[in-house]
Amino acid sequence: MSYPYQIKNIEQYHRDYTRSIDDPSEFWSSVAEHFTWKKKWDEVLNWNFKEPKIEWFKGAKLNITENCLDRHLEKLGDTPALIWEPNDPDEHHRILTYKKLYEKVCQFSHVLKNNGVKKGDRVCIYMGMIPELAIAVLACARVGAIHSVVFGGFSAQSIADRLYDAQAEFIVTCDGAYRGQKDIPLKSVIDDALIGNRIVKKVIVTTRTRTPVSMIKGRDVWWEDEIKKVETLGLTDFPAEEMDAEDPLFILYTSGSTGKPKGVVHSCAGYMLFTTYTFVNVFQYKQGDIHFCTADIGWITGHSYILYGPLSAGATTLMFEGVPTWPDAGRFWNIIDKFKVNILYTAPTAIRSLMGFGLGPVHGHDLSSLKVLGTVGEPINEEAWHWYDEHIGKKKCPIVDTWWQTETGGILISNLAGITPSKPSYATLPLPGVHPILVDENGKEVEGNNVSGNLCIKSPWPSTIRTTYDDHERCRTNYFATYPELYFTGDGALRDENGFYRITGRVDDVLNVSGHRIGTAEVENAINMHANVVESAVVGYPHDIKGQGIYAFVIYQGSHAQNTHGTAEMIRKDIHQTVTRIIGAIAKPDKIQFVSGLPKTRSGKIMRRILRKIAEGETENLGDTSTLLDPGVVEEIKNGKL
Repeated sequence: MSYPYQIKNIEQYHRDYTRSIDDPSEFWSSVAEHFTWKKKWDEVLNWNFKEPKIEWFKGAKLNITENCLDRHLEKLGDTPALIWEPNDPDEHHRILTYKKLYEKVCQFSHVLKNNGVKKGDRVCIYMGMIPELAIAVLACARVGAIHSVVFGGFSAQSIADRLYDAQAEFIVTCDGAYRGQKDIPLKSVIDDALIGNRIVKKVIVTTRTRTPVSMIKGRDVWWEDEIKKVETLGLTDFPAEEMDAEDPLFILYTSGSTGKPKGVVHSCAGYMLFTTYTFVNVFQYKQGDIHFCTADIGWITGHSYILYGPLSAGATTLMFEGVPTWPDAGRFWNIIDKFKVNILYTAPTAIRSLMGFGLGPVHGHDLSSLKVLGTVGEPINEEAWHWYDEHIGKKKCPIVDTWWQTETGGILISNLAGITPSKPSYATLPLPGVHPILVDENGKEVEGNNVSGNLCIKSPWPSTIRTTYDDHERCRTNYFATYPELYFTGDGALRDENGFYRITGRVDDVLNVSGHRIGTAEVENAINMHANVVESAVVGYPHDIKGQGIYAFVIYQGSHAQNTHGTAEMIRKDIHQTVTRIIGAIAKPDKIQFVSGLPKTRSGKIMRRILRKIAEGETENLGDTSTLLDPGVVEEIKNGKL
């Protein structure tokens, strides 16, 4: 399969970029011609950022799975679509060709339909990283249901919140999941999440760990039993549901600066186009390359660059169940050697973690198949960039440092492998169709180079967030109201003398921990649920492995939190348990400092700026503290810093 829209050199990048900004409708319609449509569009783009209202390919009809599967069957039917590497290296891997994946998706589409799932229904998917997860996601899209994948590390309470918000009537899950040395009891977490739930009608459970589970009559069914019914009836093909270009494809929940997770909604046509276009161009994908994205499908990276982007491009995508450090820190390098991987796309957190094990685990593995390296989730620091370049890419592989978000659907700023220049710790240049600008605090554009500001986008790209599920006002206030007529990313950035962008981190109350966005308010709410916690404030601080760690300042009822080290440690463990139960282990604070008070203004606002500086180790230059209700509390916090 060739890609007529693939950028071949730097001159073409500049030409295509100019075309895409000057006439986005002409540019994107020329790309769209290379996809399968049931009906072509009446209008390419209709938008305003006030409401916001964003429509791409209005009037078009399609189904994304026909682009990911059906259209490849004739030429690529026997080509591997999905390679699955299990958690345990001694268990056999699985390879699904395009033909096999198509058959399995059609089968499970029948299962969904037989269990009452129809177009527009919300299906919550809570599974480990097994091929059935990919099959479930694609089957939802094929029947026209809206999938909401929830990462397997979230707690029952987090799932309950997401089920309620999406009003989901159906769940697909596993008995359990493997992740490194852990067995995660997914079905029992779902059972806890469903206590008091009167909306969910069916739970479809696939077998993975053989963990004993409770199956409720009338509600819970086994995946394998349901597949047998379909096979008995001889049902093979499943006609793909006709979807409107702007019909929702999926909801993916992300942390915000308030405690309530927000359901980011992406639509069918624009998302399909942009993920495929960016996949082919950023990684310079060539037919036959093996693409290994190490993310979990529970996050947007897995949606866009394990499933939809690669499959729509007819690529071979590798999906890994385990973790990079188990059974040893050579697992990634073992996988690359085993499958002759050409593209490795991973997180700076993983790279920094693997650096800590030295070069021993790298030795003895043949990494010569690698052609392109990529990073995602957070800016990569220079030290990690050079280690990745030297020891993994052997200085022969371009590194693409990709910047994007759940809300953007696909990569917005990145060098294109071997085409546009790279620069350590810089995302560099925007993709065609992406119009970034920097603004100051008042929303005035900061022009020229060697400048910094808040990163905004001036006009829509095809996979722009459409809404937050069932709460369009929240979408408007979160992304389009801070700076009128602009999409505000929530990130700060600087632009160097060449016009390259470097992302400098969040400017709102959202932390970026190991590439996962976690709202400070969400963590504070969870800590405050602990019976003896009076109040808490959470900030980020530099962390060698995670990029950002979570530092919690906690006012605990009574003074015994500080009395003895042992007591304080027990309380910290209790707080960790509370946060894990309410959100999940990913949100556990790295440091908990017990304090008698928090630095507040007279109006009661917590001065997080001061706490952030203390957490970062800056104790001298804290700015003006005279306006605080009790300036003395700052000294106490400084002296007790962990």
